[in-house]
Order: sequence, then C-alpha cells, then structure tokens
Amino acid sequence: MVRGLLLDLSGVVYVGDRLVEGAADALARLEAAGVPVRFVTNTTSQPRSAIVARLSRLGLEVPLSHVFTPAMAALSWLREHELVPHLLVHPRLEVDFADAPRSGKGTAVVVGDAREHFTYPAMNAAFRQLIHGAPLLALAQNRVFLDDDGELSIDAGAFVHALAYAAQVEPVLLGKPAPGFFAAAAASMGLRLDEVAMVGDDAEADVSGALAAGVAAAILVRTGKYRKGDEDRVDHPPTAVVDDLAAAVEYLLSGDTGPFGGGKAARYRQQ
Repeated sequence: MVRGLLLDLSGVVYVGDRLVEGAADALARLEAAGVPVRFVTNTTSQPRSAIVARLSRLGLEVPLSHVFTPAMAALSWLREHELVPHLLVHPRLEVDFADAPRSGKGTAVVVGDAREHFTYPAMNAAFRQLIHGAPLLALAQNRVFLDDDGELSIDAGAFVHALAYAAQVEPVLLGKPAPGFFAAAAASMGLRLDEVAMVGDDAEADVSGALAAGVAAAILVRTGKYRKGDEDRVDHPPTAVVDDLAAAVEYLLSGDTGPFGGGKAARYRQQ
C-alpha cells in the first residue's frame, strides 16, 4: 500500500512564477488526507532556500527539510569521499556548497545547470580536472527544462555528457533518476520506495526513473515540459497519465481502487 508521495516541483506545482491551476487545492487535499509529501527537484540553477522562498511567494509554506535537491546529495557524497568540489554550476547555487570540504584526498567536478556560465573556459577547466583523475558528479542529466518563457531549453545533461565524452569518464548521477535520490526522500518519511508514489512532468527522469528505482506507482502529468507521446518513449511507462497534479491526486486517492486506498496501481490514461 502506498503511504507517501514524492512530487516534482517545476512543471507540476508551478510553472515560472505561477501555480499550476488546482495545485494548491491538490496539496491541501493531500494534507487533509494525512498523506506525507516530499518535493524532489532537479533544479540546480538556484539554492534550496530560493526554491522554498518561491513556494512561499506562491502561497505554499513548505519546510526546507521537505525539499530534496541534487546539491544536498552532492554535499553528502563529497563529505563521504573527502573530496573538494570543483564547481561548474550557476553562481546562485554556490551557497549550497558553502559547507563542502575545503581540503581532502582530491577534487571532484560538480556539474549543474550553469546556463550562461557554461563557457568554453569553464568547460575546459572542468575537463582538465577530469583527465587528471577527478570524478564527474552530475547533479542532474536532464535533456531539457521548461524555461520561464514557456519554451523548452537545453538542460545540464548535454554538458555532462560532453565532459564525459571528452574525458572518457562515467558521470556519477546524484539527482533524479538516481535511485538513492528517491530513496533518501522516502526515508525522510520513514518509508521504503515501494511505499511511495511519484508525480512528475518528465517521463524519463521523474517517472521511468522512479519506477526503475522501485516506487509503487509513478504518475505523469501533462503540464510543464510534458510533450505528447513522452510516455511512449521510456523504458518504464507511467502507471497513469493525467492532465495535472489535481487529477493525479484524484487518481491516487480514489477510494479502494487508488494506490492510497490499497488498490493495485493499474495502468490508467486520462482522456
């Protein structure tokens, strides 16, 4: 039985500086039903505090501890391996690495959504660290993201793979769809992966990745970066395809047949 929910943020709860229609009511409905929620985002162009501040401006008060970001995972990895980060990230994100090791056994290249800071000198400096033995940490490797202008933009994945190709190394993925990322969010609710469901707008990273990691159900919403046919281009097709977060919550809480009601997560596609 599903007992908790993992939610993507951008494209699911909000798009740019506006809430997705019905999202606030859907979250309130989950709270009223006693369903614990954790937000799992691959946003790497701004710190976690800024994400929480954006939610607050939109009328959603979310504890910082309920938002999971790849930077958090990277910081834990760096500490565990006693490595100093060589950051190729947006300057806004650097605050999340303020407590990273300043000395250690070596260096690790950390790549996030640096946007206009993906310059040739910056890429080449990271490449040179890699060919001298530094591991490559990918905060995320999404192909695209929904930009604030409503259009798709190239995401960090292309830059991660360019560095991996040039340096002939394998990146260590820390954000979605890394199983450990989903598992950490589930564990914060005292739950296993097979006790949670995932809702996202990215068929690859959110849905297929979560199902491969072992979640009980994964719902793809037709908001945000979703494009028609995305659900047919992944290894693990979504449990359900619905219009938006409100429809996803309706599906999840639908009496005895929904995953939260103890029903088996049968395939469903909203028309």
